[in-house]
Amino acid sequence: MPIRVAAEPTFRDVLAGTARAQIGMWVCSGSALVAEICAGSGLDWLLIDTEHSPNGLESTLSQLQAVHGYPIVPLVRVPAGERVIVKQLLDLGAQNLLIPMIDTAEQAREMAAAVRYAPLGVRGVGSALARASRWNRIDDYLARADDTISLFVQIETTDAVANIAQIAAVDGIDGLFIGPSDLAASMGLLGQQDHPDVVASVEQCIRTVSALGKPAGVNAFEPATAERYLAAGARFVLVGADVAVLARASEKLAATFIKPGTTGPAVDAVPRPSY
Repeated sequence: MPIRVAAEPTFRDVLAGTARAQIGMWVCSGSALVAEICAGSGLDWLLIDTEHSPNGLESTLSQLQAVHGYPIVPLVRVPAGERVIVKQLLDLGAQNLLIPMIDTAEQAREMAAAVRYAPLGVRGVGSALARASRWNRIDDYLARADDTISLFVQIETTDAVANIAQIAAVDGIDGLFIGPSDLAASMGLLGQQDHPDVVASVEQCIRTVSALGKPAGVNAFEPATAERYLAAGARFVLVGADVAVLARASEKLAATFIKPGTTGPAVDAVPRPSY
């Protein structure tokens, strides 16, 4: 007899089951090893990114497998709100999806349909072939698939901010995540995600979404900014990224041990590859 498998709780379930804000980090390296290290950190959730990171289906699958079994919830950010990409990521076992650049309620409805089977949606049926159902080892997967998936959309432009109440009201959207970097660019403040106008807009988004009964999340690497958004009611916050942690820590090592005015090996002493 095959082993029957239970579906993992979704991020929607986790958020609904605790009053404490969930603290997480990006996994952008494309490395399953790094993802596993981060999974054991004690953080609440990881965002495996396929939009701005060197990730495809195979590397995303490897990272989901690497973090499985750790007390942490993985979300996967898709590269774009495309039905085929959503279907592929769901089938390989991504239970929690974040869709970038959602500006309208209609776009949100399209994504809600993309994660659901007919008659409620348009997700293609391939459960017998897919890790999502553990190859039909999750009992009644087709009938219960909605319970195993949570869907979050990203607010990143002034248009999205203007439409945020309508987006939050869409059935099937489990939460909204605000991206201050792209929002700042949309506001004509490129690279100034901590500008007072951007921060005020993010805080207003958090309050609006929260008032509508949906959880709001945000990206905030600066501790003071993260604390401010938490105080405004953010329920899930990304406070770092694997590649950023490595970059800053390696720079600190260099600054600590390489003194100003010193040099490395002479150029001629550096081995050069032959081609």
